[in-house]
Amino acid sequence: MTDHASDRAARDHSATKQDPDTPVYDHATGGWGSLKGVAHIFSEKPSAVALKILGGLNKPKGVMCSSCAWAKPADPATFEFCENGAKATLWELDRKKVGAEFMDQHTVSELKTWHDHDLEASGRLTEPMRYDAASDRYVAVSWEEAFAGIGRTLREMDPKEAVFYASGHAGLEASFLYALFARAMGHQNLPQSSNMCHETTSVNLKSFIGTPVGTCTLEDFEHCDAIFFFGQNTGTNSPRFLHQLKAAVERGCRIVTFNPLRERGLVEFVDPQDPMQMVSGKSTQISERYYQVKPGGDIAVLAGLMKCVLAAEEAAPGTVLDHDFIASETEGFDETVAAVRAAPWSEIEQHSGLTHAMIEEAAEIYLSADRAIGIYGMGLTQHVNGWLNLGMLCNLLMMRGNMGRKGAGISPVRGHSNVQGQRTVGVGEKSSHMPAGKLRELFGIEAPTEDGLNAVHACEGVLDGSVKAMVSLGGNLVRALPDRQRLEEAWPSLRLTVHIATKLNRSHLVPGQESYLLPCLGRTDEDIQASGPQVVTMEDSLSHVSASVGQAKPPSEHVLSETAIVARMAEAVLDPNPRLDWEGWTANYDRIRDLIAACFPDDFAGFNERMFEPGGFYRGNPVRERKWQTESGKAQFTAPTTLSALGQAPSVREMTLITLRSNDQFNTTIYGYSDRLRGLEGCRMVVLMNRDEIARLGLEEGREVSLSCAIEDGVTRRVDGLTVTAYDLPPGCVAGYYPELNPLVPLAYHEKNSATPAYKGTPVHVLS
Repeated sequence: MTDHASDRAARDHSATKQDPDTPVYDHATGGWGSLKGVAHIFSEKPSAVALKILGGLNKPKGVMCSSCAWAKPADPATFEFCENGAKATLWELDRKKVGAEFMDQHTVSELKTWHDHDLEASGRLTEPMRYDAASDRYVAVSWEEAFAGIGRTLREMDPKEAVFYASGHAGLEASFLYALFARAMGHQNLPQSSNMCHETTSVNLKSFIGTPVGTCTLEDFEHCDAIFFFGQNTGTNSPRFLHQLKAAVERGCRIVTFNPLRERGLVEFVDPQDPMQMVSGKSTQISERYYQVKPGGDIAVLAGLMKCVLAAEEAAPGTVLDHDFIASETEGFDETVAAVRAAPWSEIEQHSGLTHAMIEEAAEIYLSADRAIGIYGMGLTQHVNGWLNLGMLCNLLMMRGNMGRKGAGISPVRGHSNVQGQRTVGVGEKSSHMPAGKLRELFGIEAPTEDGLNAVHACEGVLDGSVKAMVSLGGNLVRALPDRQRLEEAWPSLRLTVHIATKLNRSHLVPGQESYLLPCLGRTDEDIQASGPQVVTMEDSLSHVSASVGQAKPPSEHVLSETAIVARMAEAVLDPNPRLDWEGWTANYDRIRDLIAACFPDDFAGFNERMFEPGGFYRGNPVRERKWQTESGKAQFTAPTTLSALGQAPSVREMTLITLRSNDQFNTTIYGYSDRLRGLEGCRMVVLMNRDEIARLGLEEGREVSLSCAIEDGVTRRVDGLTVTAYDLPPGCVAGYYPELNPLVPLAYHEKNSATPAYKGTPVHVLS
């Protein structure tokens, strides 16, 4: 390829208009399409209990959705669930069952040939099982035998050789006990699903503004004048958010989106609960401006926006920047301004794929707003320079004082329903995640002072043999990880693998030398313990904590709650300690919540009394009061050191890979084969690229190709059998589905400060 050909491809693609000759969903998000999607879910007549649960989903005294982590409004709609929430709920309420009888009919080797969808669609796990290598099958085992075997093996090894992973699903009660168990055992190897998505947020926001989470609440969306989206797909990943966006637009808020794909949820929306919109078909345009930025180009966009703000201040001194805020609340402004001024517009255009005029157009909207919110997703976090993506977004907001006041702030949109809450109650590898003084005071535990392993470091330990045991509280870790082929080959060398799960998944098919499959209650299931019915709690993306009340009959009398399983494992592993009342805590979860409140009094005071508050109780955020819990005690401006978030820019014959989730998917769970909101149906083994790039590379639509990783580290990473599919994408990039393309991302190719894998910016070769 010549540079001339590359430039021509960039010119041919429009960053602001849909390519009409590529697949597109030509309807608004929501509307009849959403209702048809829900109706399809109901193809098997749901039970009365399922209908009751859906009717109360995300409402006080109801079940809190096990899908996304979007907030629960205090005044809920008639139906406070979306299409994806219905899928997740009914998927868990599956009437099919997977126990020893099912496993007797299928070897693990055979099950490895099944698709991810078919594995989970087999049904709910109903009894504890142990892997039998001689027969290559999981066989029934009693709970007593399982806990005794797990306890014996863990007691025989150095505590630091064990890793306790959590997926972001388990409630605060089980999660707190899990974190306590690990530290009482003597390690802090507590990786979590956030390590693969928003750890960039947890680490870097903390250093920039003093909080590891977003600063907004639902009320802020009622008062903002502008919302800027970066790398977040609301229509698929947090559909209920569309209701707040629709309301904001209708009162005059202006929304601008930067994303490599034109995702329909941020283009237009028809509210399925709005009779007038449903009858008329008239949609709400969500984004006033939508720009298809190149992968890794957000730093350049933000630098351009900042240059426009500075130019406006120069034209009207004292009227644009919030000088009082900058002077009294921040530091690093002058150095940041100097670096931004030095960034040439030609390089900003090159890295972003947008023109100077486009960025000025977006800046005019920002400058017109008294109060602005910045929203982002994994399009910012899953890059090598994700830290700078976030730093630059904070910079833009702070220039005009858009932190710590109503209608303004920064708001990462989290994925799993309790991923943020698990970290809040101690699931994390750092000593700061759980106060050592409280552990000593309450339980007589001398917690480890050495930080533990996050997901990447734990996997490095699997590869080099220093990690000997992997306990998973939910999730499908092996399938979710980068460098999957290498890790699947190394996983069987583990001495012990334990999976606490509701359904069969691919990680269960890579057993260690000793492996247990422990079936747990789902969030929809009744949880009856010695003191009576229990509830569990979780924290949403906007830091509100809500109680969830299971209502369905469990799939089997042999299924235990996550809390009970964690507690009984702890009893089997730890020496007796009268201050660790695992049995008593399991009997009454109120006691666990009292412990959480004692350990984290600023966040959880009055926990049991507040957990049923409509919309959940807010645990607070110091930034809202302009209290900056940073090293300097002030918010930090961050001078850009590069204009690209990519760790390795693609060379002439390389492309940048973006991994995607479909509309029929939640994380690694594949509900079906429709990606309706992108106009794609059927096989997931596709590689998307724009028409000009297909021609430039000498390919044609429908051709089968391979992708190989372009990072040279001595390891060959390749995925075959991908069908070339024309799609509206910026030049220089390809896209495909997660987790199928995870093997292309090296374990060591991750965000600089947090080790979040760079799933949105890996260089690859297209091999025909």
